[in-house]
Amino acid sequence: MSRIGKLPIQIPQGVDVTAKENLVTVKGPLGQLEQKVNDELTIEVRETEMVIDRPTDSIEHKAMHGLYRSLVSNMIQGVSEGFTAKLELVGVGYKAENQGQLIDFSLGYSHHIFFEIPEEVQVECKTEKRSNTTVSLKSHDKQLLGHVVAKIRSLRPVEPYKGKGIRFVGEVVRKKAGKTASV
Repeated sequence: MSRIGKLPIQIPQGVDVTAKENLVTVKGPLGQLEQKVNDELTIEVRETEMVIDRPTDSIEHKAMHGLYRSLVSNMIQGVSEGFTAKLELVGVGYKAENQGQLIDFSLGYSHHIFFEIPEEVQVECKTEKRSNTTVSLKSHDKQLLGHVVAKIRSLRPVEPYKGKGIRFVGEVVRKKAGKTASV
């Protein structure tokens, strides 16, 4: 990960980055994020870019170098552009409706599942005739968005025989062959 760590992080206009005692704070038009960086790494913020350096070439320092560079880069991209994730519900009768930050899922169980979304994530559910229901999630925090998406996908994992379940839009599911009757 050291090759990733060596790359400077470009800071776009409208984004303010401060680093005090290895606490990186990023403010932008979409929000504010903070990340604690390991004390052994040094952070240098210039006018239009940011550089993270490591003290030695040990394996641990190389791994932390790339990790924290990627985390800070994702923070900067998040507060300037944001991240989106689109899920589709594949299955007969699978539906989702949102009322504010609460999503009501109907996923083939005997009951409805109510899922509360954090305030930092914006949600939109679309249901059109003759197509699958799609759930669009947007946020400036990539880690939180990934966590919420993983929780939603765990409500009804994609099964390998018919491909029913919650999946990303455009995700290809390899289907298994079912049992064959012997003659």
